[in-house]
Amino acid sequence: MYPGQHAKSFPDKAAYIMADSGETVTYGQLDERSNRCAHLLRSLGLVAGDSIAIFMENHARFLEICWAAQRSGLYYTAISSRLTADEVAYIVGDCGAGALFTSPARLEVAREAAASCPGLLARYVVDAATLPTLPEGFVSYEAAIASQPPTPVADETEGADMLYSSGTTGKPKGVRVKLSGLAAGSPNTMMGFVGGLYQANADAVYLSPAPLYHAAPLRFNMTMQRFGATSIVMEHFDPAGALALIEKYRVTHSQWVPTMFVRMLKLDEAERTRFDLSSQRVAIHAAAPCPVQVKEQMIQWWGPILHEYYGGTEGNGLCAINSVEWLAHRGSVGRPVLGVAHILDDEGVELAAGQTGNVYFSDGPHFEYHKDPDKTRKAYNERGWSTLGDIGFLDADGFLHLTDRKAYMIISGGVNIYPQEAENVLVTHPKVADVAVFGVPSEEFGEEVKAVVQPLRMEDAGPALEQELLEYCRARISKIKCPRTIDFDAELPRHPTGKLYKRLLRDRYWAGKESRIA
Repeated sequence: MYPGQHAKSFPDKAAYIMADSGETVTYGQLDERSNRCAHLLRSLGLVAGDSIAIFMENHARFLEICWAAQRSGLYYTAISSRLTADEVAYIVGDCGAGALFTSPARLEVAREAAASCPGLLARYVVDAATLPTLPEGFVSYEAAIASQPPTPVADETEGADMLYSSGTTGKPKGVRVKLSGLAAGSPNTMMGFVGGLYQANADAVYLSPAPLYHAAPLRFNMTMQRFGATSIVMEHFDPAGALALIEKYRVTHSQWVPTMFVRMLKLDEAERTRFDLSSQRVAIHAAAPCPVQVKEQMIQWWGPILHEYYGGTEGNGLCAINSVEWLAHRGSVGRPVLGVAHILDDEGVELAAGQTGNVYFSDGPHFEYHKDPDKTRKAYNERGWSTLGDIGFLDADGFLHLTDRKAYMIISGGVNIYPQEAENVLVTHPKVADVAVFGVPSEEFGEEVKAVVQPLRMEDAGPALEQELLEYCRARISKIKCPRTIDFDAELPRHPTGKLYKRLLRDRYWAGKESRIA
């Protein structure tokens, strides 16, 4: 199933609607435009197994370009629109992109990046007509596809995304899977996952509030279009705006990250409760840990419609949990629905239920980090089980609970401390918008616990709020797990997908000193 088939059944149905502009792209338009773009890619000499890169914000042309690659057997790499030219150039070169697609809003960065990418065959700008001129080497996307046929390419076959990790602990890593070789529109694993767990079908209306360059929003939107559903794509997330969209479009399915829950819960109650949210059937969240208190409040507000899953871009394993299960296993990210979960100590010995260790998956799909055999090797143990670097435990019923990422563990005076626990406490304080907890150098203990807080109002920052937050944390968890000191920032370097660039904060405190995190 894919847009070509839905265009025959309901060509005028909205495949997706851009929330701010209101631009609607029907299945007929999506099919025709992605066909034209697929022919454009073939005209460059790109064939099944080749690659393209997309560097733009949430834009109405984004998904049609993805579908052009998907239906013509290409890899497509969606690049974070927040990256610098050097970072973009690294990914474009690493993935071997033959074509780069960008927007006027990202053109200057794209121009600088492309200058360092001699392998590019073509560089396209959407909405080029809005610009007075284009940089040398760039051409109008709309003009380029206008002369191409609106019918499918003769050799349609399934492509795949090739996405890069967010680089929260180092350089981004590209995840490349083997192409299936199946005919375009063939059912895939993601359809079974989204259809089976979340009852997605052609009647679904899916709210997508996160950046399309991230794995989950991209894959869920593409999958919803395989079902023939309608997506509402937010150009930028804002809490009240998201609630208004649920009411306006009678949204049935949605996907979130925990920071979005926090921002919605901290709206004034009158604003938070004035929207009709009764159309919702499934609200999915993932990408980052969700504090127990936050999730409890969301279930109380929206009802038992919250579904959580745990997995990475690597796709090596997947856990899922619904609200009823979560209320019986608070803090869990679910039981495996893909692969088998194992908890191992640092020597590779499997641990019993309730014991904390390294999370591994067996019996799941194999993956590799593109052009990085060393990282691929380190992700697997001698039994062929793979890990994403997370720490956790399995309870007696086989539900996985995550403790933190191993790279973020603080060793203070010989004691292992996982900062996620303190973060989950501090973010629930009414004066806190966001928080990061990590280890900083200590002559006495090697490392000590530090917090950097983004207050709801920056004017509240200072010694009084610091003391208030320290007392708040110590009243709820062991003092050793709490920060010894707190600094304040107007905004933390958090990725829109919910991932926190903790490395950027830590680097301030570890400059000139040896850190355990590369």
